[in-house]
Amino acid sequence: MLEDELYLGVNLTSGRRPFVYIALDRRLSLVNKGTGSLSDILSLVLNQASCIIAICSPYQPNQGIVREGNLQSTPTPGRKARKWADCRLCEFILRNHRIRVTPTPASERDCPHRIREGFRLYRQLVHLGFQRFPTDQATHQFLEVHPHSAFTALLGYSPLPKHTLEGRLQRQLALHEKEVQLPDPMGFFEEITRYRVLQGNFPLHLVLLPSELDATIAAYCAWLARYEPSSVSLIGDPVEGQILIPTGKMKPLY
Repeated sequence: MLEDELYLGVNLTSGRRPFVYIALDRRLSLVNKGTGSLSDILSLVLNQASCIIAICSPYQPNQGIVREGNLQSTPTPGRKARKWADCRLCEFILRNHRIRVTPTPASERDCPHRIREGFRLYRQLVHLGFQRFPTDQATHQFLEVHPHSAFTALLGYSPLPKHTLEGRLQRQLALHEKEVQLPDPMGFFEEITRYRVLQGNFPLHLVLLPSELDATIAAYCAWLARYEPSSVSLIGDPVEGQILIPTGKMKPLY
């Protein structure tokens, strides 16, 4: 079913169907979710009247901005640049705010397969006429989200590990508090009984998987980019690729 507005979050994994997606509408209702291939993602966005797609993967390899020392926008360039030079500026800045992020190599061939698949997705979107956010009046835009950074900014502190049940509940509750129309994760506790615990039969269907939660925070960031642009920040150099985080002002440290 086509929506007049679609906010699509895409997370990449190393599985056989590497694209995990969550689609929200203008009311933050979940309208589609699943896994698929690159062609599946492209089919979702074709013929949409308006679409912002947020991708949990780097836009491109690093372009040497950190390595070359062009770091006027960072608070402590010298020491950390020497220690951690092979990364994009956006990643360097996030590390400076004590947010954990993996550096993107300078060569595409040195990137993991899932990152290279992300590059392919960006290129296909450009081929379809998508513009990089922010582009005034563009109905079809794309942007980059780093899920851990997004959840950290949303919470104000680093979340619990995402592959634990506690971390999944925490992330889903944070999104639910922002009125993203997901199942209330507190319902998980309401269904816990002594019998369920003894049987090992936990209501895990009420809690999204880590990859789905990453895709959802990306979709929410896409929605914020359209409706609450003052509540987001773009981190990094636009030439190299910027990461959007859901806060208008970053804390010095997280």
